[in-house]
Amino acid sequence: MASESGQSPNPSWFSPKRLLMIFCIINMLNYVDRGAIASNGVNGSLATCTESGICTGGSGIQGDFNLNNFQDGILSSAFMVGLLIASPIFASLAKSHNPFRLIGVGLSVWTFAIAGCGCSFDFWSIAICRMLVGVGEASFISLAAPFIDDHAPAAQKTAWLATFYMCIPAGTALGYVYGGFVGSQFNWRVAFWVEAILMLPFPILGFLTKPLQLEGFAPLEPKHTPKSIETNDSETGEVSVIGDDMLAEDQALLRGSKSTSKLWDQFTIFLKDIQELLHDQVYVVNVLGYISYNFVIGAYSYWGPKAGYNIYHMSNADLLFGGMTIVCGIFGTLAGGLFLDRISSTISNSFKLLSGATFLGAIFCFIAFLFKSLSGFIVFFSMGELLIFVTQAPVNYVSLRCVKPSLRPLSMAISTVSIHVFGDVPSSPLVGVLQDHINDWRKTSLCLTSIFFLAAVIWFIGIFMKSVDVYEKDDEDRSATSRRGKLTPLIEGSRDASSEI
Repeated sequence: MASESGQSPNPSWFSPKRLLMIFCIINMLNYVDRGAIASNGVNGSLATCTESGICTGGSGIQGDFNLNNFQDGILSSAFMVGLLIASPIFASLAKSHNPFRLIGVGLSVWTFAIAGCGCSFDFWSIAICRMLVGVGEASFISLAAPFIDDHAPAAQKTAWLATFYMCIPAGTALGYVYGGFVGSQFNWRVAFWVEAILMLPFPILGFLTKPLQLEGFAPLEPKHTPKSIETNDSETGEVSVIGDDMLAEDQALLRGSKSTSKLWDQFTIFLKDIQELLHDQVYVVNVLGYISYNFVIGAYSYWGPKAGYNIYHMSNADLLFGGMTIVCGIFGTLAGGLFLDRISSTISNSFKLLSGATFLGAIFCFIAFLFKSLSGFIVFFSMGELLIFVTQAPVNYVSLRCVKPSLRPLSMAISTVSIHVFGDVPSSPLVGVLQDHINDWRKTSLCLTSIFFLAAVIWFIGIFMKSVDVYEKDDEDRSATSRRGKLTPLIEGSRDASSEI
C-alpha cells in the first residue's frame, strides 16, 4: 500500500503524456517571452535623423526608454541574475520540499514579473522585472527535465526530451512573430500582459493539484500534530495532561536551536554536490561545449532580426527569422532525439551527434552570411539551423545521465546557469559592443558564427572519455535492493507463524 511504502499514488489527473504536454506549454511561454523582447515590434529602435534633417521617432522599449545598444543587450540578459541566484536554491530545496510545489512557486513569480515588465517606466524598472523573470524560470527549468526523464517510455526518453526542448527554438521564433504583431498593432506593453495571462493557470495548477515525487528523492514524511502527553502524579494518583499549548514554547525553542545547524547542514550538502559535479569530467566537458554553443545561439536570438534587417534589408525580419527558426527548430530538435534513440541512447553516441551536427551546422551558417543575396542566405542558414538544433536533446541527455538521480535537478540547474553566465548573457552585450565598434553586421555575424567550431571541438573530446550511464546503474542497484526487500518480510513472516504454532 502507498501508506506503507511512503509513496503517494499518482494524482487522478496525471498521465505521462499529459505531464509532457503541460511542461511543453510552460516552456513554450518562457521562450515566447525571450523572442518577444528581442523582436523589432517590442524591442523597437532609437529615434533617427537623416542628413537632410528628417527625423523619425523611436519605437518599442529602446525608443521609449532611449537605450543604447549596450543597455538594450543588458535587458536580454537581466533575467540571468535571478536565474543564477535561484537555480541552485530550487535544486537544493527539491530534497526537502516537493518539486512540483516549487515549480508552482516559481511560475507565480514569473507571472507577476512579466506583468511588471508591461508596467515598467524606465530602464531600471524593466531590468529589475527581467531579473525576477529569471527567478521564476529557475524553478521550472531545473526540475522539468528530471520529471520528463522519470516518466518517459524507456525506448523514447531522448525523443521526449527533444519534444520538450523543441519548445525553445519554436517558442523563441513564435515570440518574434508574436512580438512583431502585437507591438505594431497595439503596444509593446500589451505583449507582456498577454503572456502573464496565458501563464496564470499553470502556477494555480502547481498549487491545487496533488504533487508528484521525483525519482532519487525520498518521499517527504507527513507532518504529525504533536500529541498530548499524560503524566501520573504518584502521590495523588491523578493523571494530568500536558497538551499542545504547553509544549508549544518548548517546540519553538527546539526548532530555533536546530534551524542554524540545519541550514549549515544543507549548505554543506550543497557544496559537496557541487564538488561532485565539478569532478565529473564528462559533465564538465558537456557543459563547456554547451556554453560555447549557447554563446552563439543567445546572440543569434537577440540580434538576428536586427542583423537581417541591416544586411539584407528585410522588411519583415521578425516574420522571416521567426519562420525559419520555428521550422528548423522543430524538425532539427525532434530529429536529434529520434536519431539518438534509433542508434541507442548512450553518452558516447550523444557526444558524436553533438560534435558532428554542430560542425556541419557551423559551416552552413558561416557560408550563409557570405552570400549577398537574400535567397542564398535563407537556403544555407536554414540548413545550418536545422543541424544546429539537433543538439538540444543529446546535450541535456548527457547532463541527466552522467550523474546519479538525486543530483539531476542540481545538474540541470548548474548547466543552465553556466550556459547563461558564460554564454548568452555576455554574448548579447559583447556583440552589441563589437557592432558599435566595427559598424558592419555581416562581419559581426561571421565572427560570432565561428565560435560554433569551438563547441564542436569540445564535444569531440567527449567522445573519447570514459562514460557511464549512472542513472541506469542506479536503477539496477535499486532493483536488486527492492527484490531483497521483498523477500525479507516473507521470511520473517514464516518465522513468526512457526513460532505461534
